Amino acid sequence: MLTIGVDVGGTKVAAGVVDEQGTVLARTRRPTPSASPSDVEDVIAECVNELRAEHEVEAVGIGAAGFIDAERSKVYVAPNLSWRDEPLRDAVAERVGLPVVVENDANAAAWAEHRFGAGRGEQHLVVVTVGTGIGGGIVLDGALYRGRHGIGAEFGHIQVEKAGRRCGCGQHGCWEQYCSGRALLREAREIADVQRGYGKRLLELGNGRPEGIEAVEVTQAAREGDPAALDCFEEVGGWRGQGLADLAAVLDPGAFVVGGGVADAGELLLAPARRVFAERLTGTRHRPHAEIRLAELGNEAGLVGAADLARPR
Repeated sequence: MLTIGVDVGGTKVAAGVVDEQGTVLARTRRPTPSASPSDVEDVIAECVNELRAEHEVEAVGIGAAGFIDAERSKVYVAPNLSWRDEPLRDAVAERVGLPVVVENDANAAAWAEHRFGAGRGEQHLVVVTVGTGIGGGIVLDGALYRGRHGIGAEFGHIQVEKAGRRCGCGQHGCWEQYCSGRALLREAREIADVQRGYGKRLLELGNGRPEGIEAVEVTQAAREGDPAALDCFEEVGGWRGQGLADLAAVLDPGAFVVGGGVADAGELLLAPARRVFAERLTGTRHRPHAEIRLAELGNEAGLVGAADLARPR
């Protein structure tokens, strides 16, 4: 049975036909319109109809960055898409004439890694996605855990620093302010600004301006062995390890999978996280440790997971 997965982001709508083994057989994408929710729904329908013209599909799964209700039908809020209480499932189903399931994009990615990626075979899994912010998903006893209202696993907004850095959610001191892609950049730009000798290589890559430094340059400099860039990964990785230790104290997973754009840095990101995790884990010398793995499915995880969640079982 084939299904279509749709990954709706702030800049693009990506869709693909996915088989029961998690293989993407065909793909399409379009820019995300900014005018109105109805325009986004039209674009989703265009992608679905283009793909189903060449493949016989049974259902559609949509992954969106936002709070999704327990029935997987309505988007409570999606800040990057200006959606508020949007009946996305019914709006798209009416346009395409197929069953539709809506899921948070990080939950969909977590399900994909559990079914087809780095979490295969692990029935107790926590997936943490690291990009501009931090998202996540939880698999317990082989099932996706969504919480009573469908909006669980918002790891990025656990408070780790009282009265800390201001967060886009309106609170202060959220975890994502200390170990996301934005946090990595903040560290690099601050070093380049206040310790120009120490941050010389970072400044070179930023064309002489701290604000010109981007995440890819921080990773490049770290891979070259630049001590300032490596310090950035140590700082951010340390916060990550602490957060994972806290999650392990609550959830006791068999494994963590770390994905998202910043995860492209690989061991630069995971090595300090593993070390701090082992140091800070409650009862660390007297209990099993969850393995911390790098995600395998990359940018298509949300699309693949949404498609699989739409598949009738």
